[in-house]
Amino acid sequence: MPNIQVLDQITIDKIAAGEVIERPASIVKELVENAIDANATAVTVEIKEGGISFIRITDNGCGIPKEEVSLAFLRHSTSKIRSEKDLATVSSLGFRGEALSSISAIAQVEVITKTKENDFGVKYTIEGGVEKSIEEVGAPDGTTFLVHQIFYNTPARRKFLKTPMTEASHVNELMVRLALSHPEVSIQFINNGQSKLHTAGNGKVKDVIYHVFGREIANNLLEVNRDEGKMRVSGYIGKPLISRGNRNYENYYINGRYVKSNIIAKAIEDAYKDFTMQHKYPFTVLHFWLDGNDIDVNVHPTKMELRFSHRQEVYDFVYRAVKETLIEPELIPRVEISKPTEEKNVPEKKVPEVHDEAYFMKKMRERVQSYHRQASQAEVKDTTELHRGNLQIDRIKEAVTYNKNREREERSAQPVMQPAQPDMSQEMKAEQLNFFEEKLLTKKAVQEYKLIGQVFDTYWLVEFQEQLYIIDQHAAHERVLYEKTLHGMKDRTFTSQYLSPPIILNLSMQEARLLTEHMDLFSKIGFEIENFGGDSFAVRAVPDNLFSIAKKELLMEMLDNLSDDITSAEAPDLIGEKIAAMSCKAAVKGNAKLSSAEVNALIGELLELENPYHCPHGRPTIIAMTKRELEKKFKRIV
Repeated sequence: MPNIQVLDQITIDKIAAGEVIERPASIVKELVENAIDANATAVTVEIKEGGISFIRITDNGCGIPKEEVSLAFLRHSTSKIRSEKDLATVSSLGFRGEALSSISAIAQVEVITKTKENDFGVKYTIEGGVEKSIEEVGAPDGTTFLVHQIFYNTPARRKFLKTPMTEASHVNELMVRLALSHPEVSIQFINNGQSKLHTAGNGKVKDVIYHVFGREIANNLLEVNRDEGKMRVSGYIGKPLISRGNRNYENYYINGRYVKSNIIAKAIEDAYKDFTMQHKYPFTVLHFWLDGNDIDVNVHPTKMELRFSHRQEVYDFVYRAVKETLIEPELIPRVEISKPTEEKNVPEKKVPEVHDEAYFMKKMRERVQSYHRQASQAEVKDTTELHRGNLQIDRIKEAVTYNKNREREERSAQPVMQPAQPDMSQEMKAEQLNFFEEKLLTKKAVQEYKLIGQVFDTYWLVEFQEQLYIIDQHAAHERVLYEKTLHGMKDRTFTSQYLSPPIILNLSMQEARLLTEHMDLFSKIGFEIENFGGDSFAVRAVPDNLFSIAKKELLMEMLDNLSDDITSAEAPDLIGEKIAAMSCKAAVKGNAKLSSAEVNALIGELLELENPYHCPHGRPTIIAMTKRELEKKFKRIV
């Protein structure tokens, strides 16, 4: 057996670096977080070849005093904490004290830093954990890190890096998250000489979202604000129509730090279940503030994961904040009029604006003169063409006058925007105003809407407040059945329907135990289940509205979704999912004719619901189209 020996410090540092530094993005994360902790208001990150060969990070923070520069690169040296007690309440981003030591162990590092109090800065060079030089230099206030040749002395680690393009994308993703977590800091990211991101640093999260994700997402946000003392949250969540096929758009931060949390992710996605299609995930930018004593951020060296001391409280808080925000607005999708597609490879022609009166008048004079010439040549006495030309001139004049007046009104109504740092809040606020003067799904609206009829034996047309609403009878009925079931479970207002013969479930030991543990929940829903000997159970009654479709397979699916990891508070939600599936089967189908009275009753039931806008699987129950959009489609207006 080989002899045991203590490793040298350089080897120890390289091993430790493997825990913290996985790729160039890891270095950028640590150094940018340090810059933010140093009270920087502007941070610039520049990389080349994905950051493998070159990283430069410049900030205007407080800088590092000359006598402390070399100390900063020692393991477990930090300005963030002083003792073990500080670990529970630390509010800064990087605090493990291993970042600079780990970076310098596997790369060539140069740092130039200056404090406001000193006339000169300091240039410090360290390679592979070995100090090379330290000298005074002229420098601006703040700190600049230059990192060259990552893993140059650990080739086994270097070969596992991805292509420069892939590594650059990881850095870009990181910079977006940092910009969203700290909108008060102006963050710029430059890749191979091209600026990819540059935020204003004006403290407005919405402006960062607009800059990073674009107008479509920024115009479809719902603001979240909730404060319950020990926990509070603020930020934005996306309307269901901008959901995506993966979790990449789920961004949430705890005490300013981007983290991953199964509890928070589950709470967010559970709150969206009634609003989105299956396998769709929401857009979120949420900032949480929790008591430091209730979380442990030392789960992983990168500080990306954490643990909560009160998991259920956190879940409930996040779920309520998101769900109640989604329920508040009327989320009826609007039918947009698509623009005609442009021909490809055709040179773009400059089309005059409607208000270009001189152009149109000139063209119309030419057309009228042409009519005169044609009439003269053919010796036609009828003046129809002449009248037609004059009528077109009159219409053009009317259109010009109308558009000039409308444009003048719009200009007077719009705030003046500064071109350098545009404040997007006013523009986006205007675009997010609901296009309904009155909501359709209110008791007052019942007295005013007009039921026009049914198309394709599935969709009902309703006219209200210069809007055309189209209601999917199947999706609407699903929603009604689903919420009836859930409310019945909460209020214990279920009536049960007895089965003859009963459904016999032959369960495994684990399934039998889970059913027994959650028997009260099934009873509240309206099931009557009793032991039938051993691990067999007889289902003698089911909720009355599920009587016609209650099957053994569906009941087993409900049990399959229960596990030892599910808390008693989470179990109702999982069973609720199966209720949604069962409700779907019990709902009136498409291609089934309903009477006007039945549809009016269905709309009346929708009025009473918490979320009338989506079926249990996230499909819309109602879509809308404005009178103006119809008139544009028929060319009645420009």
